[in-house]
Amino acid sequence: MCLGRAFMELKQKIQASYLAVVIIWSTTPLAIQWSATDISYLFGVTARMLIGLAICLPLLWFMGLTMKWHRQAVLTYLAAGLGIYGAMLCVYWGAQYIPSGWISVLFGLTPIVTGLMARRFLGEKPLGGARLIGVFTGILGLVVVFYGSLHFSEHAWYGVVALLLAVTLHSASTVWTKYLGFQAHGLVIVAGGLLVAVPLYLLTWSVVQEPWPQQIPVRAGWSILYLGVVATVLGFAAFFWVLRHVDATRVALLTLITPILALWLGRWLNAESLTWAVVAGTLLILTGLLLYEFGERRES
Repeated sequence: MCLGRAFMELKQKIQASYLAVVIIWSTTPLAIQWSATDISYLFGVTARMLIGLAICLPLLWFMGLTMKWHRQAVLTYLAAGLGIYGAMLCVYWGAQYIPSGWISVLFGLTPIVTGLMARRFLGEKPLGGARLIGVFTGILGLVVVFYGSLHFSEHAWYGVVALLLAVTLHSASTVWTKYLGFQAHGLVIVAGGLLVAVPLYLLTWSVVQEPWPQQIPVRAGWSILYLGVVATVLGFAAFFWVLRHVDATRVALLTLITPILALWLGRWLNAESLTWAVVAGTLLILTGLLLYEFGERRES
């Protein structure tokens, strides 16, 4: 009885964390857009990570959590931190050229990229028929979105390429973290990752010589605060906690529902247009993800 109850409690915690990540990831693209309104994208992402780190460290103490410093732990912090730095830097830079909803749509390719990497480095099952069809359908959707970006604006394809690089870096970080197998609270991994990422952002700031903004708009300020507290601390902590209990490919399926929510949030709250090419590409990407998931379950 006790074992069954503990299993149900763990399952409920995983489901709650999963849902929290879906909600946070759906609202993050729009907040990223708003946080870089009338100020530098580099200031937005650096301020977000500094806020996240400033909250993470006292929260660790309050919760009685301690960070480990053995080789496996340090490598895990490095894997998480490089992913946070590289992927988020690409996302913020690319967000200058594309609507917020597109960010989530392109991140919908994460399960496919993660699955390919997990097969190579984690020894997960090779891709079967339905999963291969899902991969090609997702790629076709990406091509349609990319084609639509050429007609959206002159430089929209910059954002598409930057988001593809972000997806690759995020997937590599996910698989590397899973491969290392460090068992720790999600907040510990977030704190360790931010200890790696924040100095890299500050170094980038000094190299680029970005000027300090003279004034921070109210909406941008609240967006940075939301991203620092909710998206960075709670979002990444929930993500790494789920990653600890669920295989890497299934964690990546978090992006299955977020594109639809993000597209409509962008349209509703930011008056972003939805072209037929983007809608068609989104449907193809989601269809590919469904085929990928269906194929995985069928093979299991």
